[in-house]
Amino acid sequence: MLTIRRSAERGHANHGWLDSFHTFSFANYYDPAHMGFGALRVINDDRIAAGRGFGTHGHRDMEIITYVLDGAIAHKDSMGSGSTIQPGNVQRMSAGRGVMHSEFNPRADKETHMLQIWIEPNVTGIAPEYEEKAFTDAQKRGRLQALVSGDGVDGSMTIHQDVRLYAGLFDGDESATLELAPGRRAWVHVARGSLTVNGVALAAGDAVAISDETRVALSGGDNAEVLVFDLA
Repeated sequence: MLTIRRSAERGHANHGWLDSFHTFSFANYYDPAHMGFGALRVINDDRIAAGRGFGTHGHRDMEIITYVLDGAIAHKDSMGSGSTIQPGNVQRMSAGRGVMHSEFNPRADKETHMLQIWIEPNVTGIAPEYEEKAFTDAQKRGRLQALVSGDGVDGSMTIHQDVRLYAGLFDGDESATLELAPGRRAWVHVARGSLTVNGVALAAGDAVAISDETRVALSGGDNAEVLVFDLA
């Protein structure tokens, strides 16, 4: 079964310095039909103005993944971690029993476009953790590269949940298939460009929930960048 979530159907909040689209209920956007998908709780599609960002704030008991599409985001946290995340670099933070952090666009001349993803953990109250890893375009070109997972598959970073998050770049005749084990389901989010997922045409910002299927088939990309979540 495929359930399509079109870009224009998402929640939207424009704060001037932050223009954000919410795939699932978040902050002042509440939709009981879109509270998450399995352990996947948040996909926020954020555009942050030059020199602006999120001041110091706290999280706990959440797996947080930052995926930068354009520009950069400067991260600092109470664990002593500090980094400027560029496109191709993926950040994962396990908030655990509590962490404070800030995120700012360090560029004075360019907005930042990024996806912020929250996944509910399968363990709570642990010490917070931070990790960042670079994944090249070559690793994602015409295939699905694991970014984070519960088991560290394919050089991915490890999170505290039975979820695998993949990213891929597809254009022209490039295609890929992800086999889904019995009882597994998938969420596919098109970050930019367009492509076909299991026969359904999707554009930037669109997504599809896939349940009771044996595979995820990606093809017909037009400068597409896509994230695929394999979930219990």
